[in-house]
Amino acid sequence: MNQRMINAARETLLLELQEASRLPDRLGEDFVAAANAVLTCQGKVIVSGMGKSGHIGKKIAATFASTGTPAFFVHPAEALHGDLGMIESRDILLFISYSGHAKELDLIIPRLQEKAVTLIAITGKAQSPLAKAAFATLDISVEREACPMRLAPTSSAVNTLMMGDALAMAVMQERGFDEEDFARSHPAGALGARLLNRVHHLMRTNEQLPQVADSASVMDAMLELSRTGLGLVAVCDKEQRVAGVFTDGDLRRWLVGGGKLEAGINEAMTKHGTVLNAETRAIDAKEMLMKKRISAAPVVDENGRLLGAINLHDFHQAGIL
Repeated sequence: MNQRMINAARETLLLELQEASRLPDRLGEDFVAAANAVLTCQGKVIVSGMGKSGHIGKKIAATFASTGTPAFFVHPAEALHGDLGMIESRDILLFISYSGHAKELDLIIPRLQEKAVTLIAITGKAQSPLAKAAFATLDISVEREACPMRLAPTSSAVNTLMMGDALAMAVMQERGFDEEDFARSHPAGALGARLLNRVHHLMRTNEQLPQVADSASVMDAMLELSRTGLGLVAVCDKEQRVAGVFTDGDLRRWLVGGGKLEAGINEAMTKHGTVLNAETRAIDAKEMLMKKRISAAPVVDENGRLLGAINLHDFHQAGIL
């Protein structure tokens, strides 16, 4: 192990942590003004910045977009070659520049002023042209970069990212954005599967639905068990309400106890067995089955009428683990 590399890495981390530790004390009126501007924005939050600031800006824009604030990133050079047309008076421009002297600002700021676009600055220089033109300024200044030459944006890049996250999270919480809102922005992810799916999205229906009438025999129910392989059969009355369930376990107990296959299913089924409401969240339904130590259940509407059936494998297949 090269101790010099370990020491260099440790020094970098400690310097960045030291600079970042100063950020909480800088949150004040400008931060509140920036957060309120984003909250009341009728348009979009456009994030912009050159170089490393631009890379961090893309992440900040993505964080806003996924937490309830419409946002996207625009490169300053592209803005000066047509993309300024995307920005309207109801929008906010969040511009990132540590020096606050990015040459693109000389052309961008007047255009923003003409359109009355709100400008929020993330900068390390409070007296820079960017800071002076901004409605609110978020201070990301550092005493030194973690780069040994004190040139590469390191500590300042970390500060930028953290300040952007702080603004996005403050706005998110004030907006009341919750887990389900987040899941709607991430429907393909594991959280989306857990929070957005309802039982009716996953249940088996039509030919895959095992059911018999309450006038059926044990033999009829056994054949239905074999046909569908779900592990249970819903037993329904004439109005299609679930009167009971007949499971693989019920069949074994019936036969071991000397029961006849010709007997009525009413004698062998489990009356008032567990059923799931079609509108129940899938994750809640899965936890209910696991708590009761059963692998499957019929799915009913608000009137107790059979709509489908579901088992634990269906939840796992949908990514609800």
